[in-house]
Amino acid sequence: MTRPLEGQVALVAGATRGAGRAIAIMLGAAGATVYGTGRSVKGSPSDIGRKETIEETAELVTAQGGQGIAVQVDHTVPEQVKALFDRVRKEQDGRLDILVNDVWGGEKLTEWGTPFWESSLDKALLMQQRAVHSHMITSYYATPLLVARRRGLILEITDGFDYRYRGNLPYSLAKISVIHLAEAQAAELRPHGVAAVAVTPGFLRSEEMLDYFKVTEDNWRDAGAQEPHFLQSETPFFVAKGIAALAADPDLMSKSGKILTSWGLSDEYGVIDVDGRTPHWGRYAAEQGFYD
Repeated sequence: MTRPLEGQVALVAGATRGAGRAIAIMLGAAGATVYGTGRSVKGSPSDIGRKETIEETAELVTAQGGQGIAVQVDHTVPEQVKALFDRVRKEQDGRLDILVNDVWGGEKLTEWGTPFWESSLDKALLMQQRAVHSHMITSYYATPLLVARRRGLILEITDGFDYRYRGNLPYSLAKISVIHLAEAQAAELRPHGVAAVAVTPGFLRSEEMLDYFKVTEDNWRDAGAQEPHFLQSETPFFVAKGIAALAADPDLMSKSGKILTSWGLSDEYGVIDVDGRTPHWGRYAAEQGFYD
């Protein structure tokens, strides 16, 4: 097995589950030392109430041949984020190669089907704090490590590949803001040799989504009876494998500032999902007229 990221240091903010966990694992499989951060640790889950923990993520990274390091961090608290990167600087001799901003925390805050003026303002603002402010805070403290070495990659994980409305105003604002964060960071970091991109998965078959449809990864197709579009879903490892390939691309700077997709990364790098499929949500969505 090739390990193109051998010796590199990555930090995945929001690595507890879903895409963040898979990204951490695949970066580890490619040889990286991976700091996985989040709020949920053994015996102390976040308010999301899920069972997954960052310790489990770190163990999975190490099992794939990387070095997984779990650190409990609330990325909306600047002091905690500063302490995190002070630790990385000390433990890794100032080295950081890859930052993945995947903090979300809006699962219980989105009020689908309700106009924004009839929704909870507190929830809407908390979503921006968790899903946008946290990314800004994390990049603020991480970027000096990347700039000092004049190389590196920042990935902003989002939902969608353009600026169109996503069915709910606060949700749209959060996901589109993250795309522009990538574009703006790319513009300011280009003279320093650091790349920044936004990346979206397709219909993500996360742990939470499997639970929602009351299926497992073994029988996930059964959920197609409830939601036919779910048959076009992808595991979190599909986008994660694409990101690992992207991080190892010697022509990385040519991608900086772009909005990339899991299916586009699959097309470019020959990524196959862990279930043996090559889902292409972009093509499927176009055929269904979702983007008309």
